[in-house]
Amino acid sequence: MSANSLAQASYDYQRRWAWLRRWLPRPARRALRACHLLTLDGMDLCLGRSRAYLVPPRWLNPIGDGDFEDTGAEFLDYFIRFGGLERSHHVLDVGCGIGRMARPLTNYLTTGTYEGFDIAPRGVQWCEENISPRYPRFHFSLADIRNREYNPHGLVIASDYRFPHEDASFDFALLTSVFTHLRPLEVSHYLAELRRVLTSGGKCLATFFLINEESRSLIESGQSSLDLSQAIPGCWTTSLRVPETAIGYEETCLMQMIREQGLTLKSLHFGNWCGRAEYLSYQDVVVLAKR
Repeated sequence: MSANSLAQASYDYQRRWAWLRRWLPRPARRALRACHLLTLDGMDLCLGRSRAYLVPPRWLNPIGDGDFEDTGAEFLDYFIRFGGLERSHHVLDVGCGIGRMARPLTNYLTTGTYEGFDIAPRGVQWCEENISPRYPRFHFSLADIRNREYNPHGLVIASDYRFPHEDASFDFALLTSVFTHLRPLEVSHYLAELRRVLTSGGKCLATFFLINEESRSLIESGQSSLDLSQAIPGCWTTSLRVPETAIGYEETCLMQMIREQGLTLKSLHFGNWCGRAEYLSYQDVVVLAKR
């Protein structure tokens, strides 16, 4: 599946579930999602369709939607093409989930290493049991960070969390659909932590929902898959009840935050989450470098 097809599929999916995300309480949304994924897994079983190598059952996926294999392949291309990822690089995956980005990297990082952490115990456990034994240079760890949408009872506040790694220990970092669930103080802190753990000139590829003149117009006209029209201090959300469901940032404000934390913008590629006609992926892709 092409990157444009994946982006369009994500856009369609998010529009279908927009009402549920905004009005249903978190337990009900989680239950509906689990039932939906279990049904898809059951259909595969009935039709005799087997899962590909290192692809987990859908119902185990704690966070994230879309095609597991195709999305991983899509972003590996971005890591190489826009982030300059090399086979010998030391890579940090912030919000590794259940290994959607780790899976394609197992074949690419021939001499490099990989460290991933996430707030979802189920995803980290699956990666530890299925990826690490086959690829000893791939390590996964659990971070009990509080997030009202994905880990409401976490012990650590995201704005206080120190990445469990030494200074200047990674050539490349990735955050796919992480900043889209963090508030301003948390985003600023994570950017500072990225600068700390990246080597001089190290790169980072992250995804966002960026609010600018074009995306705001599309939101107001009802074409966006996400109604990021609810204002909270420093950002926009789809839900005042649980802002972390989806968070967007003014493009100019984010660029200022990036500069304040000692990072430089290398490239910016807009997504079709808001319904724009020309795009790269579903979310906006931002590539940064350590100054």
